[in-house]
Amino acid sequence: MQPEAAGEGQNESDKRAHLDSNSERLTNSIFQVNAAHSIERNSELDSRWNASQGNLLEELVHLAALRRARAVRSNFPMKTVLLTTIAVALVGSLSAAEHGKLIFEDHFERNESQETKEELSHGWGSNSKSRAKGNKQVDLKDGAMYIKTHAEADHAASVTHPAEFTNGAVELRFMLENEADMLGLDFADLQFKEVHAGHLFKVDVGTKKVVIDDMKSGSMNMQFYDAKKAKTLTKEQTQVINSMKKTFPAKLNAGTWSTLLVTIKGETLTVAIDGEEAGVATSPGFAHPTKRLLRFSVPKSAVVDDLKIWAAQ
Repeated sequence: MQPEAAGEGQNESDKRAHLDSNSERLTNSIFQVNAAHSIERNSELDSRWNASQGNLLEELVHLAALRRARAVRSNFPMKTVLLTTIAVALVGSLSAAEHGKLIFEDHFERNESQETKEELSHGWGSNSKSRAKGNKQVDLKDGAMYIKTHAEADHAASVTHPAEFTNGAVELRFMLENEADMLGLDFADLQFKEVHAGHLFKVDVGTKKVVIDDMKSGSMNMQFYDAKKAKTLTKEQTQVINSMKKTFPAKLNAGTWSTLLVTIKGETLTVAIDGEEAGVATSPGFAHPTKRLLRFSVPKSAVVDDLKIWAAQ
């Protein structure tokens, strides 16, 4: 829940007092959750910790936005600045304790010099040149990454970044602008030749469903992939492929932002959306020793922001 914004009719001192109160309340909340989580790790506390993290971070972002507002930019009280800074640091320490070492993050706060070609930078790549005739499919604007498969593309838009870990987590904010849109997080290892194009496993998120697919053990395993291509796939092989895919119901509103968290630990993969569990699957492909690449797979369109990748320690 975001702190209530100060009304337009309030004077500047009232606004400062409002933000000061919210910052102090938020910092105390984080201290309480952190203390409880440090004293005793159990399922009840872990559940409370996970639920609190997203809510507290959302409030922090809102407070930061208010702090930058022109109406309260001047003479901002040092107490509020200090408390908000402490709160941000504590949320960061909570994330590190839960997920491991932060190995990459991108908030896409940069502009392109022109609008005809992709200028992704920060280690990002795409398949636009090879699969979309060089047409632009990825646009950095308004502090986010907008991905849209071009009409001339012969494959879903794929946006890639190195991400090497065994166990870890990926968190991001995303928006599906249309009901039929889908965002895929495809984890790959291009050095592993027993699967097609390095595909290990994938999480697809749509407005009505979440799909978790162990492709290493299923559809992208070269044994099955070659058989399907040769149209010699047996009924038994098809059953194996289908058994590696789990589908869960979802209910997301098109045109609104949500937070996605994918956690990989051994053979278990967990998906959470806006702090609520959205799907859990156990399969051997998730335990592949080294995930080396993260792909955003977008058959239509999707918007991504505030990406973080952790490697468990």
